[in-house]
Amino acid sequence: MLGELSSREIESILRENIIGRIGTYAFGRAYVVPITYVYDGEAIYAHSGEGMKLHMMRENPHVCFEVDHMDDLANWHSVIAWGVFEELHGERADAAMHLLVESLEPHLHGPPGGSVHPRSSTVPSVLYRVVLEQKTGRFERRL
Repeated sequence: MLGELSSREIESILRENIIGRIGTYAFGRAYVVPITYVYDGEAIYAHSGEGMKLHMMRENPHVCFEVDHMDDLANWHSVIAWGVFEELHGERADAAMHLLVESLEPHLHGPPGGSVHPRSSTVPSVLYRVVLEQKTGRFERRL
């Protein structure tokens, strides 16, 4: 059975997952890349090193975000949302980093004695959020 997710199911999928895909369009080309994220009920929060994704989102802040959960090919849920990119600075960036660390730290596994904590990187991180303006979701369930 194919169907549409309810608003409650969409919110649940956005909150329960930590890996999604962000789609951008600028300079005549589309670009889709996986990200780790946290959702607070209004926006997704993430961080990134400088590169194509940030360059494109700065040029065109209107982005698409997708997250899914698959049990198998006949049992899955998928959410697509559209929103606006916003780079964060100062206290807002600090708050976003705290939110990311608090939510993602239980999922971080590094080598013994090492760290994969976002703050441990030698590459500067840009913190950002995408305020979600529209969301839709679909599912397939085997009966």
